[in-house]
Amino acid sequence: MSADKIGRNDPCPCGSGLKYKKCCLPDARAQRASEISNALTEDLQQALGEQEFDSMEQMQAFVKAFQDERNRRPIDDFRGLSPHQMHRMLDFSLDSPEVLEISTVLESEPDSRLAQLFGLLAGAIGERGVKPTAKGNFPRNACREIMQSCLGEEGYAHYTRFGGINTELDAPELHVTRVVGELAGFVRKYRGRFILSRPARAMLAATGQRELYPRLFRTYATEFNWAYSDGYIEVPILQHGWAFTAYLLALEGHRPQPATLYADAFRQAFPAVDDELDEAPLFRSRADTWYSLYTLRCLERFADFTGIATVNREEDRVLAPAQSVKVQATPLLGSLIHFPSLERR
Repeated sequence: MSADKIGRNDPCPCGSGLKYKKCCLPDARAQRASEISNALTEDLQQALGEQEFDSMEQMQAFVKAFQDERNRRPIDDFRGLSPHQMHRMLDFSLDSPEVLEISTVLESEPDSRLAQLFGLLAGAIGERGVKPTAKGNFPRNACREIMQSCLGEEGYAHYTRFGGINTELDAPELHVTRVVGELAGFVRKYRGRFILSRPARAMLAATGQRELYPRLFRTYATEFNWAYSDGYIEVPILQHGWAFTAYLLALEGHRPQPATLYADAFRQAFPAVDDELDEAPLFRSRADTWYSLYTLRCLERFADFTGIATVNREEDRVLAPAQSVKVQATPLLGSLIHFPSLERR
């Protein structure tokens, strides 16, 4: 059995009785890394050929150009992106217009739960502001009114079927919206009241949420912790790689696709997530845990909440397997995020 067919928790084929990850897997990885390094060295030697250089600086410039060219080649595991593009997407997502660019002003009002809740929140704050509770949250009656306006009578009845809204925390999406609004500098406390900042009021008055929402989106994508209170382990790459999830949606989201397609593509690009899953208490298979985690954080809490995709479960939300979750990109994705590499295909 080849190393890539052995499960990390399978018995090691060497017969030690230990799990593969605790025995021969590190050596197998080191050997693979050595093979890749040797292949790169051979490619470099072939590129050098019979060339002669007048100085060490000239040779170093040649080697650097060779490495840069290799780093700019698209690879399958990154779904057509190069290592260089993936590096920019991960570490400089808000400052790499050659890889992705977020619009500064939308052509039309955004259609998303985040935008809807922020609009209702801003309306409740109004010109006079709102006095917070003793714990610093939005008052109960204001939370109820916002959620009733957001969900409608029937939706609100379903939302509160197991318990009413008595605090802001009983309406998690509203709580998240308020926190993100503060992180973005649009909502703040002044003289004991929640108020809208001057930039927020100016943008809402001039362009509605067409200018404000892209900033709200950037804040939610990069500053608010998606793992907040969901009970799973952190797995930071899920949020660090938010732009890659958006890229996958732009690539595949023209029609409804199973959530597993996106989860598999993300895991293929970042196989190190398995190391973090190994540290989690697993009450079901690693695959099911991964699908549930990716679907919750990246597709529901990120893509669906911000409006760049719709996520629909065909069965009961609690019991449905990840395969029953269908995902499709929305027009907002195309107007909000621009991926130049997709236009060149």
